[in-house]
Amino acid sequence: MNTKYIFVTGGVVSGLGKGITAASLGRLLKNRGYKVTIQKFDPYINVDPGTMSPYEHGEVFVTDDGAETDLDLGHYERFIDENLTNNSSITSGRIYQNVINKERRGDYLGKTVQVIPHITNEIKEKIYSFENTEIDIVITELGGTVGDIESLAFLEAIRQVGLEKSEEDVMYIHVTLLPFITGSNEIKSKPTQHSVKELQSLGIKPDILVCRSDLPIPETIKSKLAMFCNVKKENVIENLTADNLYAVPLMLEKQGLAVQTCKHLKLGKQKPKNEEWEEMISNIRKVKDGEVTIGIIGKYIKLEDSYLSVTESLYHAGFKNNVKVNVKYIDCETVTKENAKNILEGLDGIIVPGGFGSRGIEGKINTIKYARENNIPFLGICLGMQMAVVEFARNVLGIKDANSAEFDETCKNPVIHIMEDQKEIDQKGGTMRLGKYPCKIKKDTLAYKMYQEENILERHRHRFEYNNDYKERLEKEGLICSGTSPNEKLVEIVEIKKHPYFIAVQFHPEFKSRPNRPSPLFVGLVKAAKIERD
Repeated sequence: MNTKYIFVTGGVVSGLGKGITAASLGRLLKNRGYKVTIQKFDPYINVDPGTMSPYEHGEVFVTDDGAETDLDLGHYERFIDENLTNNSSITSGRIYQNVINKERRGDYLGKTVQVIPHITNEIKEKIYSFENTEIDIVITELGGTVGDIESLAFLEAIRQVGLEKSEEDVMYIHVTLLPFITGSNEIKSKPTQHSVKELQSLGIKPDILVCRSDLPIPETIKSKLAMFCNVKKENVIENLTADNLYAVPLMLEKQGLAVQTCKHLKLGKQKPKNEEWEEMISNIRKVKDGEVTIGIIGKYIKLEDSYLSVTESLYHAGFKNNVKVNVKYIDCETVTKENAKNILEGLDGIIVPGGFGSRGIEGKINTIKYARENNIPFLGICLGMQMAVVEFARNVLGIKDANSAEFDETCKNPVIHIMEDQKEIDQKGGTMRLGKYPCKIKKDTLAYKMYQEENILERHRHRFEYNNDYKERLEKEGLICSGTSPNEKLVEIVEIKKHPYFIAVQFHPEFKSRPNRPSPLFVGLVKAAKIERD
């Protein structure tokens, strides 16, 4: 079978859920027996989101191979349950960087380098990179909205794909908004018509319209859209807001998205096997063991997308424990020694997530101290793990000036210090310890109880690490190192045994959590919170 290409564009406004639409279609096609991958094209000039503030684009999602990517890749992985790679996240900056590097090497043999064909060819090279592999279907989402000037090269490239491949191997899906006007009590189709007209002016005819709407779309509106947008009526797909994010694939299945996709691409396997997904959604809707409230105490809480994978992992753990998880976001800068009890009281569990920079660090330390002393189930992630070590060194070992070298280079007691291979690095982008690394877990520990394995693989994103010079003293007082790198040089997991649930990890377990296969550490946290609540 030829590789099939599906392109998902957006119109009218941003934030309509192109990523969820792409991920949902990926799940439905996978449930039909096809090997699916998804990639995201982002039009910004940054080479990747790694050096961007979480306030700009939310969290940075990290893949197994160490790519720092857009948060949509997290949605893709959670829905299709496949590990994506650096070829699944492409920015304008990366495309231009590759082309300029080729020009400097003389690869273009002295020719004038232009957007067409050189930039568009580089984009197509990323699209076609899955050919002659096990991948059957490539779904590509274009970031931004049709009409954005920075997206033009990507749109031109996918137009060319439609010319270079046969019609039955390429499909265009356009996600748009049908606004409801309160005054006239009408759903309006004109913005979608204009958006499709803009797309058609660029040489791309959408095969399917996925229409976001707050209300069911009347047949008259579907007929109108079909006529004015030049698509078949059955290819006008209603996309309402679902009661649960993971119910979207089943909702779009009922609307016929996957069926129409299979027809257009002439895919033979049209009968879905959605039973497992349907059972999962049914169980989610039947949660009957009450509720728990977990606090995420971080420094980027003004934009909840900054902790998207952490939040989703908590929901996954709730599904597994048959309990509803309420997530409370708390700005760590507001937590002091004096008010910690007032702010954190009432939480059934606490997470201190990752981050960079000194802002809010003392609030994180105050939070961890409260969780440790009051037996509140606690999970520290990356920087959260490092601050758990600092807190323990200060308040249990009595090393009052214990700190991380990240925040105080002249610190006399750097219980967290920079990794050896990071000392000479002077560029920030893509230079951290990134991606999948092995971890060896000691038996008879909480970590082993959670994972039920001695050797695990988890994803990292950091420059600083636990300082082994303090290991003996920390362990003697009760902060156990339960997970290390295979050569035992890097400490990956610390925990306190005399506590209902206190564990902190250098890696990011949230990146591998799935709704049907949640991260063990989050499952353990929610379970402990549930026990403490009762």
